[in-house]
Amino acid sequence: MENLVFIIGVIGNIISILMFLSPVGTFRRIVRNQSTEDFDSLPYICTLLNSALWTYYGLIKPGSYLVSTVNGFGVIVEIIYVALFLLFANPKMRKKTAILAGVLNVGILATTLLYAQFLLHGETRINVIGFLSTCLNIVMYSSPLGVMKTVVTTKSVEYMPFLLSLFLFLNGGVWTFYAVLVADWFLGVPNGMGWLLGAVQLVIYAIYRNPSSSKPIVEDLEQGSQTESLLPPSSTSTLL
Repeated sequence: MENLVFIIGVIGNIISILMFLSPVGTFRRIVRNQSTEDFDSLPYICTLLNSALWTYYGLIKPGSYLVSTVNGFGVIVEIIYVALFLLFANPKMRKKTAILAGVLNVGILATTLLYAQFLLHGETRINVIGFLSTCLNIVMYSSPLGVMKTVVTTKSVEYMPFLLSLFLFLNGGVWTFYAVLVADWFLGVPNGMGWLLGAVQLVIYAIYRNPSSSKPIVEDLEQGSQTESLLPPSSTSTLL
């Protein structure tokens, strides 16, 4: 059983790393154009907070080092993403990013970790951090609902890349299986939701993947400004 848990955890790490790296193309474009254009930094800031909480959870819960390793990697990646926003965003977006990062990634995160570390102990500490992480994950997993509505309304999959939906499905499924094996429902509940939402996205993609239906949307995007964030739903969001 221990070998199976380790193998599933390693597979989950690999898939989660791929999800963390999925916005690299977006940030390559940002660096190349020296501008964040109309992309929003909030999803990256929230993912950073989420990854930090899961990293701490993996560190304080015995036998959960595979949870901390992948989310520790996510923390590093998301810090880079947020830093690029601070570097290349226009003054208004830079100010917004700085305020949100200061409040969520410094103020709230530091307060939560200090409170848990010095005022909570044992199972209580694990349960509180696990509960907070699960709630944040559930909120972040709700983000694909707007994307799916857009796809159904426009009958175009332009706003829902196939690989991101596939990774969301695989990531949620693997970590749900891992959670069942180790009887960790803090991991199981949000990742189970991610698995279901990923499955729904794949079904919707299969229905609306006809290129002819998305052509007018592509032309409209080329003529107008891009306003949608290319961050995967928590994928993202998503991650643990």
